[in-house]
Amino acid sequence: MMVVYENAMIAAAAETTQVADFVAKRQFAPMYIWLDIAFLLVFAGLLLWRRKTMTVLVGLAAGVLYFAVDYGIFNLALHTRSIEGGSMFWVLLWMSMSYGFTNFAWIWLWISKDSHLFEWSLLILGWWFCAPPIVQTLVARFAPDQADHPIIIQRTTGAYHGWMALILFVGYLALIIWNLAHERRSQRVNIPWLLAIGVLVQFGWELGLLIGGIRSAGLGLQETLKPLVVNSLLETNLGMPYVYVIFLAVTARYTETLSKRTHPITMLERLAENNAECVTH
Repeated sequence: MMVVYENAMIAAAAETTQVADFVAKRQFAPMYIWLDIAFLLVFAGLLLWRRKTMTVLVGLAAGVLYFAVDYGIFNLALHTRSIEGGSMFWVLLWMSMSYGFTNFAWIWLWISKDSHLFEWSLLILGWWFCAPPIVQTLVARFAPDQADHPIIIQRTTGAYHGWMALILFVGYLALIIWNLAHERRSQRVNIPWLLAIGVLVQFGWELGLLIGGIRSAGLGLQETLKPLVVNSLLETNLGMPYVYVIFLAVTARYTETLSKRTHPITMLERLAENNAECVTH
């Protein structure tokens, strides 16, 4: 009886792991990489033109962090990555810098309530949705061999999504405790605003990949929808509490152009100041 019970427990654990795990897969022509790099240069150039120096540095730092996590942890440590038709190092370097830079530059513009947030958002979302059909047209016209030899890169998620969920829960728990401890509304963190940013930024990215035929190509409906839902709720969103604390600490002393504020303020004062700001267009 004990052996039967143990076998049943092992089978149940294996089934639970299988359900919790899913494959996040992308398939694209090599031309997609070069066009996306061109977009990144245009985006960074526009940010610098508008004197968004801090936003550019935040995006670059996030790209480096993405690469350290994706290549160092997901690939080398956990062995959850596999690739066909390309170099794991160079493809992950591009992917990390692309989405790390774009996502976190966009997040920084959101939480700083930039006056041109609509234009920045339209630029990013427009590229994510338009890039795949543009690439498909160019490949069919100028490089048909790339259609037959795409880059396919994928990862499984069961090895680390639990840790991601823990990071997300701890971060938002800290914000909840902070808000419960402060009666004045001006001193509370706008948690719904951070949640909206964390979910919608990842959702826009995932939806663009899905509609463009890049995300989950060749997989079934369940495996197609899981990355859209789970990643949107978890992956970028988990960093929002921590990013916001960094934002308050940095912008309490420095301006967007990296010059010191004439009158530096405390993080609590910066929180109240940020709460009083609004997105204008």
